[in-house]
Amino acid sequence: SATLSTSTACLGGTACVVTGQPFDTAKVKMQTFPDLYKGIVDCFVKTYKQVGFRGFYKGTTPALVANIAENSVLFMCYGFCQQIVRRIVGVDRKTKLSDLQNAAAGSFASAFATLVLCPTELVKCRLQAMHEMQLSGKIIQGHNTVWSVVKGVIQKDGPLGFYRGLSSTLLREVPGYFFFFGGYELSRTFFASGRSKDELGPIPLLLSGGFGGSCLWIAVYPVDCVKSRIQVLSMAGKQTGFMGTFVTVVRTEGVLALYSGLKPTMIRAFLANGALFLAYEYSRKLMMQQIDSY
Repeated sequence: SATLSTSTACLGGTACVVTGQPFDTAKVKMQTFPDLYKGIVDCFVKTYKQVGFRGFYKGTTPALVANIAENSVLFMCYGFCQQIVRRIVGVDRKTKLSDLQNAAAGSFASAFATLVLCPTELVKCRLQAMHEMQLSGKIIQGHNTVWSVVKGVIQKDGPLGFYRGLSSTLLREVPGYFFFFGGYELSRTFFASGRSKDELGPIPLLLSGGFGGSCLWIAVYPVDCVKSRIQVLSMAGKQTGFMGTFVTVVRTEGVLALYSGLKPTMIRAFLANGALFLAYEYSRKLMMQQIDSY
């Protein structure tokens, strides 16, 4: 049900952000300004020295809103998209889908999630890289609160400004979530080895969620890197679109620049998505039990 998906997504989304935010901040900083940081440790040390501990949690509010909104829509639409896949394949509502069919349903669901994710992600990325934008002289005065960033976007670009980087967000989400749900379901099938997937304990669920998250990021990381650049650098003025930014990065900085910040992303992907799916599956089971007991 919709309420079930929203509640479980809130728990899962919160678990996701709390465990992963410092790594996500490092990722955005390294993607946008790869020449400022030698690696993940250097990024952590410099951030702590310059901004203090709170520097790791810049953009946490929009990250939380983004995560809860995205996961609510994603898991709500996931069930709906599974029914569409069943209809296309021509099986009844109760039939268990294959891992590949679940992956297709997840991919389809992510297109809806992108519409709520793009604006909140734009605000989050801008807050995370605000310090670097000022350091590099691209902007003089930085907005340090969620509200000031929101106000800045509306004044400069109007409401549609929140959808900067929408095509790259879609390019990341749709194939990414195919690998995300595909990896998760494949991993659960592996751990269940013939038993029901619903009987899996917390460790296999954590590992499966972590594996799904890792599959997503390995598949779409360069796209995410381009998205971060577009959303952050457009603060300083007009920024080229997806293809323009992609070509510029490859030509001026080399292909490896598209993989800046991959290490913190992989650590975060494993921790945060393990936590997300564990929270999702357990809260779903708990709520199902309550529904059944009525």
